[in-house]
Amino acid sequence: MENKSVKKGLIFDMDGTLWDSAENVATSWTETITKKGYNRPEITKEDIMSVMGKTMNVIADILFADLPEEERYQLLDECGKNENAYLVKHGGNLYPELEETLKKLKEKYHLYIVSNCQAGYIEAFLDFYGFGKYFEDIECYGNNLKQKGFNIKLLAERNNLSDAYYIGDTQGDYDATMEAGLKFIHAKYGFGTINAEVPELNSFKELPQLLKEIFF
Repeated sequence: MENKSVKKGLIFDMDGTLWDSAENVATSWTETITKKGYNRPEITKEDIMSVMGKTMNVIADILFADLPEEERYQLLDECGKNENAYLVKHGGNLYPELEETLKKLKEKYHLYIVSNCQAGYIEAFLDFYGFGKYFEDIECYGNNLKQKGFNIKLLAERNNLSDAYYIGDTQGDYDATMEAGLKFIHAKYGFGTINAEVPELNSFKELPQLLKEIFF
């Protein structure tokens, strides 16, 4: 690691930044809903993409709004459990040259993940691809029911980061990063747009070069 007196961290969002799991998530949710006996339209990739980045309770309120509150949250919990099991077996779609880029980044920076997902989702990603060796710590909404801004700050503080960027793809990611007091890089290739002047990535593999230019 460069300059051990300054601990430089890169904290990553998951969906739209490291991978696109929407199609397999939709398949696993439809599978769960069918097994539970609900007569509902199948969950589509577009359904999942429309709620990516939101906390799990908000997703339940959107996709299962017609169900009583307690029932919708229970159904979402069952969907999340099956989703984790499905992704451990099937993975998702990684963005091009993801692992090669992570290897380069690991040489100079400390790597982390913070997501609004359920507990076990990040672990499914790490387990399927064997990526645990690249990331030192993770945090998510499902672990503590805290918003992303809180969890970004929590992770940065417990890992004693003196300088860090959060890399995400949506306005919500940017807002959470500002709340946490960190710097932001927009994964422009992902699912969202940002209403702010920030460094941008057109592809994940550009990140090492971009950091050379902006990370002091």
